[in-house]
Amino acid sequence: MLAGYAKEPPDAAKEYFTLWNSCDALSVLKDYVEDVTDPSSKNFIREEDRIATFDMDGTFVGELYPTYFEYNLLEYRALDDPTYKDKAPDEVRETAQEIRDFVREGKKLPDHFDMKHARAAATAYAGMTLAEFDTYVKTYAAKPANGFSGMTYGQSFYKPMLEVFDYLEAHGFTNYVVSGSDRFICRSLTEAIGFPSNHVIGMDVRLESSEQGTEAGVNHTFRKEEYLVRTDELLIKNLKTNKVLQITQEIGKIPVLSFGNSSGDAAMHNYCLSNPDYRTAVFMLIADDDERDHANPEKALSLGEQWKEAGYHVISMRDDFKTIYGSGVRKVDFSF
Repeated sequence: MLAGYAKEPPDAAKEYFTLWNSCDALSVLKDYVEDVTDPSSKNFIREEDRIATFDMDGTFVGELYPTYFEYNLLEYRALDDPTYKDKAPDEVRETAQEIRDFVREGKKLPDHFDMKHARAAATAYAGMTLAEFDTYVKTYAAKPANGFSGMTYGQSFYKPMLEVFDYLEAHGFTNYVVSGSDRFICRSLTEAIGFPSNHVIGMDVRLESSEQGTEAGVNHTFRKEEYLVRTDELLIKNLKTNKVLQITQEIGKIPVLSFGNSSGDAAMHNYCLSNPDYRTAVFMLIADDDERDHANPEKALSLGEQWKEAGYHVISMRDDFKTIYGSGVRKVDFSF
């Protein structure tokens, strides 16, 4: 659980980072925060402008079991869910099968699969109320995480990164999740750590009132007995520059800190670094720990060099984290 979103002055005696090893990335973060929160520093940032943005999958939530949570969820929905699989449209079933073939047989996903998945997911959950979808996500999240013992999908938070949330919150920062995953999936998952739902930005589908029908929203008056329903219309896949656009529209300020793990976060990082008013810092996690997590260290280290060249600080899960998912969690073989 996060320390909470009731703001309190930072405790100078408190050790916020009990799950980290001594490392360059952590030193940079602490030095940065101490500098920009010091009223006597030339780099002082007013509290209302201390905006930190975090990608979700692979940044503070596991994504290698054996792929993204939302991909696993769609695979289950279209191919295994007895209430839906026989009704799944061909394009949804095809997309889910491509995920299954990628996971189980190592087949390559088609080009631009992120958009194909987004459109299929919009269709697969259309007609669900927001409450129904929230329950659906949480029910699946309660399943054991594939590739691990001692952990469900809904518990698969990188524990050291939760300490970053607490540390920043204690020092007057406002944290936002800015994810490529569905906004309401992100809300359902992060509720477990006390993250405020109005600080979550993600992929969006169009919503409509249960009684709206074909009437335009501008012409329909919502009544007390109505409720909101998901439609099959994809509004935005929140990746790359779309993250920048969504940050601008929903937050209205350029972040001063940014955390991610992939090329889909580079635009968000560069937007942070472009802040003309304040000193900034950005961080990329690399999945280089193949003992405690499912990872490709060679690929991760290559990406780490790429991120360093781009001016990003690199967090090594292998070297910098004392634990990833906490005690009692163990990597095991995938089960299909």
